[in-house]
Amino acid sequence: MIETEGWPDEATLHRLADRAVAVAWKTLFSTPDAANVETELSIVFTDDASIQKLNAEWRGKDKPTNVLSFPAFPVKAGARPGPMLGDIVIARETVEREAALEKKPLDHHLTHLVVHGFLHLLGYDHEDDGEAEEMEGWERRILEALAIPDPYAVSQKDDEID
Repeated sequence: MIETEGWPDEATLHRLADRAVAVAWKTLFSTPDAANVETELSIVFTDDASIQKLNAEWRGKDKPTNVLSFPAFPVKAGARPGPMLGDIVIARETVEREAALEKKPLDHHLTHLVVHGFLHLLGYDHEDDGEAEEMEGWERRILEALAIPDPYAVSQKDDEID
């Protein structure tokens, strides 16, 4: 769902998200029966003002952020999820600003954030160093499979992706 203006067209965003999620799924669940699992998620493309409200309400942080994930049900990292994953919300201005600051193509950074949000829906987190290392390792492998350079080689800002 595109909530605000300024995003690429819906078809472009749909292709980007589909590809990111498909490769992430294949990377995480490489068993033959993985293709038989059907799950559903939503991605909302919004702006800084909207995501700031969500960030304040749900995380107690009254500032915009690049991506938020809202799992429908708790999932243990590495476990197969149920039919509903949840919601990913991404803020345009923050994504554009970060991509420009780090001199990354916007579609690469946006793909990274879709993957990051998807991993959160699957139970991965970065609350401590061990969790962060595991989650970033999956992100690197998934993005490499998408021919996107390692996003952490450019910047190691802990507060960049919330």
